[in-house]
Amino acid sequence: MKKPLKSFLRVIIILISVFLVLGVGFMLFASYNYRALEAEVIEDADLVTIADGTYRGNYRVFPVEAIVDVVIKNHKIEEIQLVKHVNGMGQAAEALPSQVVEAQTLQVDLVSGASFSSKVILLAIEDALTHAAD
Repeated sequence: MKKPLKSFLRVIIILISVFLVLGVGFMLFASYNYRALEAEVIEDADLVTIADGTYRGNYRVFPVEAIVDVVIKNHKIEEIQLVKHVNGMGQAAEALPSQVVEAQTLQVDLVSGASFSSKVILLAIEDALTHAAD
């Protein structure tokens, strides 16, 4: 084999190896985050203690992030706006805020196929309500 061809093959092998290591690392990190997210318990806030207003909440766990604005009126969740939702395949979870408004509780079913995003959105809503109660 000629020297330039050997060098080219060596570079290709190194690049493939680097991408494989990075890919496996990404998968392990995402898996760890998913297990940690599964352990999170979502709790309802006592709406009676929350004054009327708009409260911002956020939650982020790689690779998903959610920012919400929760509107409280007469001790009820009047509206939830999903300000930002960074997701992979969890776009279907964007229906959750309306379900929370309708049910007046965070104890709603996660969206099948978008459970990671669902939990992050619910935790962002919980964050808003928790800060509102403070």
